[in-house]
Amino acid sequence: MSEEIKIEEKLRDTVEVILPDGTVISGSRHTPVEAFMQKYQQPDKPLIVGAIVNHELRELTYPISIDAKVTPVDMANTDGSRIYRRSLTFLLEVAFMELYPEWTLTIDHSVSSGAYYCHVPEQEPFTQESLDALDARMHELVSENAPLLKEKISLAEAKAFFAEQGQDDKLRLLNYRFGDDLVLYSLHGLRDYHHGYMVPSTGYLNCFDLQLVDLGFVIRFPRRHAPNHLSQLTSYPQLLTAFREYGGWLETLGIQSVGALNDAIKEGRISEVILVSEALHTQQISRIANDIRKRSDEIRVILIAGPSSSGKTTFAKRLTIQLLTEGISPFALEMDNYFVNREDTPVNEDGEYDFEHINAVNRALLNDHVSRLIAGERVQLRHYNFKKGVSEPGDEVQLAPDQMIILEGIHGLNPLLLEGFPTENTFRIYVSCLTQLNLDRHNRISTTDTRHLRRILRDARDRGYTAQQTISHWEMVRQGEKDHIFPYQENADIMFNSALAYELSALKPLVEPLLRQVPFGTHEYIEAKRLLKFLQWFLPIDQNLIPDNSILREFIGGSILTSFKIWQHDSPTDY
Repeated sequence: MSEEIKIEEKLRDTVEVILPDGTVISGSRHTPVEAFMQKYQQPDKPLIVGAIVNHELRELTYPISIDAKVTPVDMANTDGSRIYRRSLTFLLEVAFMELYPEWTLTIDHSVSSGAYYCHVPEQEPFTQESLDALDARMHELVSENAPLLKEKISLAEAKAFFAEQGQDDKLRLLNYRFGDDLVLYSLHGLRDYHHGYMVPSTGYLNCFDLQLVDLGFVIRFPRRHAPNHLSQLTSYPQLLTAFREYGGWLETLGIQSVGALNDAIKEGRISEVILVSEALHTQQISRIANDIRKRSDEIRVILIAGPSSSGKTTFAKRLTIQLLTEGISPFALEMDNYFVNREDTPVNEDGEYDFEHINAVNRALLNDHVSRLIAGERVQLRHYNFKKGVSEPGDEVQLAPDQMIILEGIHGLNPLLLEGFPTENTFRIYVSCLTQLNLDRHNRISTTDTRHLRRILRDARDRGYTAQQTISHWEMVRQGEKDHIFPYQENADIMFNSALAYELSALKPLVEPLLRQVPFGTHEYIEAKRLLKFLQWFLPIDQNLIPDNSILREFIGGSILTSFKIWQHDSPTDY
């Protein structure tokens, strides 16, 4: 008898799962972690949809073979929310294929109130009758509690399968697959690839809703801060227009999936993609500047807002340059200089300073200074000393007659910022990275992931932060965006989409080494590992191909706009 068999015989038949609160649950060896979590699940708590087992994220079907430290992953958790949404997308796809096998379903983009926008090219507009049938079939599948079966097949078999199904976007993607195999999921005999983990069965997916929007529909799901119910769906016509425009750009570029982007890189066409992508940005900025010029007799303040790492700083500089060509010389007023003193800063529910709350800004003083500047008065601005946490006297400034102010900051679209200031005297711009280039028509790329990768790179270069530090702060940043930015995005006069079709291929070789440095065993390691797996789908490109005024340069470095200044009468406006 071998030594290995002797050791196996000595092992006990049970294993123990140790939970963060000290609870210990025993079960038979090789029992799926789902069985342990079902014993731990409480009716009034968010649904558990996954688990971290000995520092690795696992599906609930994962067998526990040794004693393990296990942290439940529920719907209030980022990874849990992803698992639920991904599984729900597969449920939608299967129900759709069963009902409408001749039509094509595309999961297009996210909606901030907790939904994905979907469209069916063969049925635009999608009808309420078709949507009702789809909703009914999805609920039938949930009632069945049918298993979502997982299988690993060879890459060659996967390619043959998707070729037979006519799914060219997946076939193009798999041409750049690293590894010899691929995991597929199946439900009712219908198989597909989805990038990431799933719930064990359809019974977990009982919280969703379908609703007609524009020419397609949205599938609604719970958000992390309200994991047990659906948030109200808000109207988002401007955001929808921005996504539709970006989709048109991708079609112009011939880059409608990551596989197509990789094809362009492999075939030596990436320079064309970069140049056209950048030209589309320039076209957008020129159009915005032209709109401002047309209203130059009434506009006095240009407000720029958007979530973290959207490229607001570079956009503001490029807009300023374009305005100069229109005969307009704006003055940059920094909102960050109007923070209240540290001791007056509001705190969040954990007792920590909430620098992203609108009351962290001295709105009364900012409003007063803006009004006086517009009136032609000489004003001593404020300067915020971030080391001391105090507001100090800044430069004295007097604007030229009819000169506009550019005011950039996260609260730019909040009506409370310049309360009482005439709306007709403002021009509000929302800047965001609205990525619509997806892995394929069923695997969307998160706009949040793109911004996160941008920020990891910029933090490392400009602030000396590790990827682990940036990842650890990211959820707090996102919560601030959900509270203080996204609710006001439709207040914009216009939206600028800072996404670039090629950017993830440009970020990949620079950000991967940073992600690999995140230590195993930390919470941030799980997120770093997820991002690394995601980036594996992209071929890298040489950053030297990227123009020196590109918005992407704000994150990868080498921007010609870093020290850009506008010279006023006797002093420069520093951007």
